[in-house]
Amino acid sequence: MAVVLRILVMIFAYGLACVAASIVFTIGMLTPHWDDLASSGLPPVALAVMVVVGAPIIGVVAFLPAMLIIALAEGFAWRSVVIYAALGGALALALSYGIDLTGDIGQPETYFAREREVLAASGIAGGLVYWLFAGRKAGVWK
Repeated sequence: MAVVLRILVMIFAYGLACVAASIVFTIGMLTPHWDDLASSGLPPVALAVMVVVGAPIIGVVAFLPAMLIIALAEGFAWRSVVIYAALGGALALALSYGIDLTGDIGQPETYFAREREVLAASGIAGGLVYWLFAGRKAGVWK
């Protein structure tokens, strides 16, 4: 029974981590244009819609690698906040690069530098929120 409860807590914490990552990503991507958006009268509900749309996308894209990290963290009982933040940022950064089979990107390396920084920050935020709700007690079920 303890394992089932732990799995439910992990799923809930992953959902909250995706929402936190979506909030950081939305705000991070909009900050350079914040004055333009404020002067044009962007309704606050538009930010909420962006977060609600972004959270499931982040959740689906990062699901398999995140579950691998979560399984390792539970198996080895990693409870450090630094591990979750670093792995969340590294996972988001790795997913932002994708897999290039040809070896030719066609863009300079700094083309998406700001977007990658925001993605890494959102991964760190997701890792911290996951640690807050589930990672602090990793491996307790053993």
